[in-house]
Order: sequence, then C-alpha cells, then structure tokens
Amino acid sequence: MLSWSCVNYWEVSKIRHYILRVLNVGAISQLCFWLFVTDRPKLAENYTEDTWLKLQDAVGAIQNSTSIKYNLEELYQAVENLCSYKVSPTLYKQLRQVCEEHVQFTESLDNLSFLKRMNRCWQDHCRQTIMIRSIFLFLDRTYVLQNSLLPSIWDTGLELFRTHIVSDSAVQKRTVDGILEQIELERNGETVDRSLLRSLLGMLSDLQVYKDSFEERFLIETNRLYAAEGQRLMQERDVPEYLHHVARRLEEENDRIMNYLDQSTQKPLISCVEKQLLGEHMTAVLQKGLSTLLDENRVTELGLLYQLFSKVKGGLPTLLQFWRDYIKSFGGEIVCTPEKDKDMVQDLLDFKDKMDNVAQSCFARNEGFINAMKEAFETFINKRPNKPAELIAKYVDSKLRAGNKEATEEELERILDKIMIIFRFIHGKDVFEAFYKKDLAKRLLVGKSASVDAEKSMLSKLKHECGAAFTSKLEGMFKDMELSKDIMIQFKQYMQNQREPTNIELTVNILTMGYWPSYTPMEVHLPPEMVKLQEVFKLFYLGKHSGRKLQWQPTLGHAVLKAEFKEGKKELQVSLFQTLVLLMFNEGEEFSVEEIRTATGIEEGELRRTLQSLACGKARVLNKNPRGKDVEDGDRFNFNNDFKHKLFRIKINQIQMKETVEEQVSTTERVFQDRQYQIDAAVVRIMKMRKTLSHNLLVSELYNQLKFPVKPGDLKKRIESLIDRDYMERDKETPNQYHYVA
Repeated sequence: MLSWSCVNYWEVSKIRHYILRVLNVGAISQLCFWLFVTDRPKLAENYTEDTWLKLQDAVGAIQNSTSIKYNLEELYQAVENLCSYKVSPTLYKQLRQVCEEHVQFTESLDNLSFLKRMNRCWQDHCRQTIMIRSIFLFLDRTYVLQNSLLPSIWDTGLELFRTHIVSDSAVQKRTVDGILEQIELERNGETVDRSLLRSLLGMLSDLQVYKDSFEERFLIETNRLYAAEGQRLMQERDVPEYLHHVARRLEEENDRIMNYLDQSTQKPLISCVEKQLLGEHMTAVLQKGLSTLLDENRVTELGLLYQLFSKVKGGLPTLLQFWRDYIKSFGGEIVCTPEKDKDMVQDLLDFKDKMDNVAQSCFARNEGFINAMKEAFETFINKRPNKPAELIAKYVDSKLRAGNKEATEEELERILDKIMIIFRFIHGKDVFEAFYKKDLAKRLLVGKSASVDAEKSMLSKLKHECGAAFTSKLEGMFKDMELSKDIMIQFKQYMQNQREPTNIELTVNILTMGYWPSYTPMEVHLPPEMVKLQEVFKLFYLGKHSGRKLQWQPTLGHAVLKAEFKEGKKELQVSLFQTLVLLMFNEGEEFSVEEIRTATGIEEGELRRTLQSLACGKARVLNKNPRGKDVEDGDRFNFNNDFKHKLFRIKINQIQMKETVEEQVSTTERVFQDRQYQIDAAVVRIMKMRKTLSHNLLVSELYNQLKFPVKPGDLKKRIESLIDRDYMERDKETPNQYHYVA
C-alpha cells in the first residue's frame, strides 16, 4: 500500500508533468504538490478510512498506467477524483494563482514585430487555456458552475490576460497604434497582413476592450483622414470621378468590416465615411456636377449619385430640390425662348423622355422625384401663357395631317400619348382647344387627315383627360362630316333626276355653326355655273330641312380644274380662290391685279397670296410680268401655256389654308372673349348661391372654379363690369363686400 504522502505525490506528478508541457513553465508544478502535501493533515481529518482507500486505489490506477506519458483522459480522471473529495475550492484557487504567475509579455522594438509577438502570445495563451480547461473540465462544470460569482476557467484566462497584459497602458497603446498604422497603410494602397489584424482585433473584442481601447481612436482617425481627403478631392476631381471614388472608399471600408473589423463598428464607420465624403459636400457636388450629368445623360453616374445620397441624412431631399430646379431652368429656356418656338414641342417631348428615363433607371422610380418632375414641368410650361398650348395643337396637327410619313400607326399612337402627358401640364387648355379645333376643321374640310382612327383616338384621349364638355364640339364636327356624306349621296340621286344635267360635280359639307370655328364671311363673284349649282343644292337641302339657313363659306372651298397645255392635259387641284382666278383666263389672255380683283371680288391680301401661289410657286401655271417673288399693284399675269410637270394631277399649294398672323391673333382673341364670358358666368353663379360675399372670398371661389389661368386684375375688371350691369352691388358701408342683385 502507498502512503498518503506518496499517493498525493503521484497524483500531483501526473498533472504537473502534463501542464508543464502545455504551459512550458515550472510554476504550475507547485499547484498540485502544494495542494496534496501541505493540506494532507486537514484532508485526513475530514474523510473516513474507506474514502482514503478509494482515493489510494484511484491514484494507484493512474500511477500504474505509465510513468512518463499521460493522456487527457487520465488527467481528467485525476481532477475528477480530487474534486470528489471536496478539494475543489482549493484546487480552483491554486489553479488561478499558477496561471496568473505564468501570464507575462516582453516587448520588441518595431510596431509590426510587436504586433506579431502580441498575436503569438495571445494565440499561445488561448491554446494553453483551452488545454487547461479540458483537464479541469470536471471542476469547471461542477464547482465553478454551482458558484455564480466565480468566472469559468476560460473567462479566468481572459481576465488574467486582460489584467496583466492588455490593460497595461504601454502595451495597449503600442498594440492599438500598430493596428491603426497597418489600417492606414492599407487605405493608402499597400498590402498588409489581414489575418494578423483579424486575430488582434478579435483578441480586443474577446477581452471586451475593443470599443474603449480601439474603436474610439479608430473612428477619430477615420474622421480626420476622410475630412481632409474630401476637401482635397472636391477641388481636384470632377463630380463623376469623385462619386466613383466615394463608392470605392465605402466598398473598401465594408470589406474591412467583413475581413477583420468587428461588426459593431460597421454603422459608425460607414456613417463617418458618408458624412465626411458626402454629407459635408452635398451642395458642392450638386452645384458642380448635377447639371452636367443631366445634360450629358450620364445614367451610370446619376444612379450612383442617387444611391450615395440615399445613404446620407438629408441627401435625397437636397438632390430632389436641385433636380426640380434643373428641370424648371432647362424647361423654362425651351418655353421662354421665342427663337425655339419651331422646335418647342419636340424639345419638350425629348426632355420629358430624358427625365422619365432618369427617374426610372437612376432614381429607383422614387415617387417623390416623379412628383417633383411633374410639378416642375407644370411650373415652367405655364411661364409663357398660351403659346405652348397653341404650339402643341399645331404639333398634333402636323402629326395627324396627311403626308406625315414619319410614323406608323403604332408609333403615331405612342407620339399622341406622349403629347397628352405634356398637355396635362397646361393650364390654358381652352387655348389648345381653339387652335386644335381650327386645325381639325382644315384637316376634315380639305381631306388632309392622315387617319380617321388616329383622329378619333386623339379625341378619345382629350375626352378622357378633360371630360365630355371639352370634346363635345369636336365630336360634333365629325358628326357633321358623316351626315354630309349621307346628304351628298342623296343630292347625287337628286341631280340625276334633273332635266338639265351639269358637267360640274358639286360636293357640299354642311357644318353646324356652333361646332366649327367662326369664319369671316367673304363675298366673291362666282361663275354663273357655280351660282346655279348653289341654288339647286339650296333648294334640295331646304326642301328636306325647312327653317334652316345656309351660309356659304368660299374661303374653305376647293376644286379640281381640267387644263390644257402644250404638253397635254393636266388636272389642277386648287382652292376656290385659285379657281376663280384661273377661270378668268378662259375669257382673256392677260390681266392686271386690279382687273382680277374686280372680276373675282377676292379681298386684296387674299388675292395677292393666291396670285403668288399660281405665279411664283413651284407649279407656275401663270406668268407674272415683271418677274419677282412678291405681287405688286402694276403686275400683269398671263396663262403659262408652256407649263410642264411630270404628274397628271398637280396640287398647287393652298396659301389661304396656312395660318396667318391675323388668324393667330383672331383665335387668341376669341379665347380671351370666351374666358370673359366664363368669368362672368362663374361670378353670377357664385353670388346667386352665396347672396353676400367679400371680395377675397369671391376671388378664391373663382380660382377654384375656373379652369384657366387668370390674373386678379382681370377678375376685378369683370366684377366691376357686372356691377355696372346691375348683376351685383357693393355694400354701402363695406366697399369690399358684394351683394347679389336678383
């Protein structure tokens, strides 16, 4: 039998030899020896003879296994046996003491060598602590677990390393300085050992000193670096290059977080970079580069700009304001430059397409940006009253007119849809209606409409946008044309039954006066054959529709004449005024301007344009003497018998169908007159309902009801007019108050 002192010696010896190999120090050998030799008398007093015998048997079994090499199972069993005999407190205390004596660190000279030595020390300490915990696992899971105030063996190892090494101010400073130096080198483009940084920063995190010892200084250095870099690069680089640099920097910092920084650093780090490179320079970036990016349609950089600004507090609202201002400025230049009127509508459509593409592909279809774009378009397009509405109507006319070979039906439909988007922004839609109606009348009456389907499609779009009241007259024009076709079929049958047949084929369009634009009546001298046909048609029509009145409009008439030249017979497609002039040359060879005016009765300005189209245009069926582009009072005209043309039917430009300045002014004046009537009606309607109302409230109600822009001064004039006409009166005591007069 082994004596008690001998048993304890072999127990201690087995554990001591292994831990010496783990820690590679001699101090740990004192742990078990002290425990079992110095405390033997105390232990002997507390245990029975059977207990001693069991302990001796267990130690003997360990002793007999080997005297040099020990496996973990034997060492673990030894600790378990010791804990079974109530010596856990002393064992835990001595284990902590020996480990504490072992923890030590010596510094080296340069920072990188210091970091490597620190990392090696940390890795060795972790490996040793794991091995010791494996041996003392039974102690850790019984005694330590049952005492909540005691740290586990692993936490004890971390605590000892933190207390005796990392918490040392010199060691901690050199460690953090070295890490920051390596990160700065990497930010400057050099290659560093990321695994070393990952291990050391993981050490600081495990030791719970990462935030206080490293993160605060790291963020301060990062803030300083990027503040200086942002100021410098904003001066040196253009905006696209700067944006790509910012994106690259953010990607690099995120990569550092993924590779070696703690995840808790991500939010403050990225916020710091965004603030210094973007937040401090938002206005400067937009002032310096947004207009250029939009002008050049730099879609990639615009998308990057939106992406970066969305990360910064206040970034998107600032970008939105600059975007809105750009649209107003660029669009205002298109609308308010009279020299660009010819291409205004096409430029607006192209600009809208461009901005739509930016909003869709670059600004992530952000509703705020789309609404800001609509608001900006509505603002700048109404800076110049009436003209955009007029030009949009003319643009539609150019697309719906026959001879427009630019687009297929599908493309034409897409163009009309785009035009409707621009049309929505216009306040004075009544101006558009007036010019559109005038142009539609021309297309319908002279058969110049490219497609009835396209015409009705446009009408449907207008009806959907503005309501049935807006398109009622336009729809009435189409109905008149359809009814006229039916009437002409009946008239032809009527003419076949007449005893006196005619070689002139007459086609008449019956127009309801309220639907069509108003035309200035013009009396001209028609040939007897035409006058006779007019009377025949009048008799026929009034026989079917008694009580109606027919008013002939020669300005809208056109004809096909058969003419004989030396080259042969031709057909001339001409206006009624051109017809009257040409028919004169059946009666004579040469006429002066005055003679033609007397014979035809055509108004002087209209006559000059008509003669100019016949004698100075591409198809010169008349000769002018003397030659020249303009028609003067002394000019004389004769029939050009030598006229040649490759076509059999020749269309001579109808000058009178082109819009003159007078027609533009007349159309605009009619719109203003209609607006006055609408204002008067709205005032009377409001006052009739309210009976008494102050001036400010009345004006406010008018703005709510009127669908066109109007100035306060114009409203005041209409109110004064209604007071003069006794529709309303001022309050005798309060001049700013109005009363309705029944």
